Amino acid sequence: KFEFNPKDGIDNPALTLTEDTDAEGMGEPRFYLLTKESTETFGFCLHEELSCHGHVIRQIELGGVAQRRGLQDGDRLLQVNGHFVDHMDHQRVVQRIKASGNQVLLAVLDGDSYEAAKSLGRDLSQMLPADIHPRLCHITRDKSGFGFSVSGPEGTKGTFQLSVRQDGPADRAGVPAGSWLLELNGDSVKSYSHTQLTKKLKQSGNKVTLLVASSAVEEFYRLRGLRVTAALADPAWLPFKARELHIVKGPAGYGFLLKEDDCSSGGIGQFLWDVDVGLPAEQAGMKEGDRVLAVNGESIEGLDHEQTVQRIRAHEDRVTLLVIDPAGDEFYHSVGFGEPWGAVS
Repeated sequence: KFEFNPKDGIDNPALTLTEDTDAEGMGEPRFYLLTKESTETFGFCLHEELSCHGHVIRQIELGGVAQRRGLQDGDRLLQVNGHFVDHMDHQRVVQRIKASGNQVLLAVLDGDSYEAAKSLGRDLSQMLPADIHPRLCHITRDKSGFGFSVSGPEGTKGTFQLSVRQDGPADRAGVPAGSWLLELNGDSVKSYSHTQLTKKLKQSGNKVTLLVASSAVEEFYRLRGLRVTAALADPAWLPFKARELHIVKGPAGYGFLLKEDDCSSGGIGQFLWDVDVGLPAEQAGMKEGDRVLAVNGESIEGLDHEQTVQRIRAHEDRVTLLVIDPAGDEFYHSVGFGEPWGAVS
């Protein structure tokens, strides 16, 4: 049995979902958005058990976040931040939750419905929406502007729809035509008037980062009473990428040092320094100041320096590191994104 007690806290109210069942009496997946403070926990454990299939929600803390949101003992975890995980190795599911940062969106199915679906050979992924990800898009102005215009109901604050010029900066940055604007440079636009939004855009200079959602994605969150944030976004369109370094040790070692230091997000991180010219680390693309996010596919969230070193040394002659450079690290922190696992170059 593997137990995991991820950290989280309170932000949004418990969402209320329909309990309608299909003709076979099978329940529908339920969605829960959990947001943490550093001193709080999700209030549940994730188990892998021999007696039942799937990733099982257990040990729900009385009065804790999970209980207040409505998670039930025996629920099976199907999605983490919109990624289907039922088929994944249990440890990797744990790592996905850990890498979510301060916020995670879970999709679960009650235990009876899960077992019934399995016995019928149903594809559980087909019970879930195809795409529930908003987008983070980083736009660089050209001589004609950012390449989008904003419209909204007159006299209404915080409701802005985007028209996107074909082949303009916004289009190239991945902003879908007709999408809804949710955040500007990491700040919600919910309280902005059109005049205030225009002023904020002018103050952005030559670069702006938008959190946007298609009509279908916006409707998904709105109907469930969920607030869309950057932590839930698809970062694939962003220019800032995490990098996977596959390093094979040479006669003189890997050729780098690991140092513990403060992160831009305020916590403690593990950073790469003294990268030796011509040795395997440099040849694999390592740069001084890179922060380590994962070792051999597993997040190092919550690990101290010695534990991270042990992970690196677990395989004698090779290691795979997921890293982010300082500019990317600062950017993701500034827009409220968790660890940028989803944006890998």
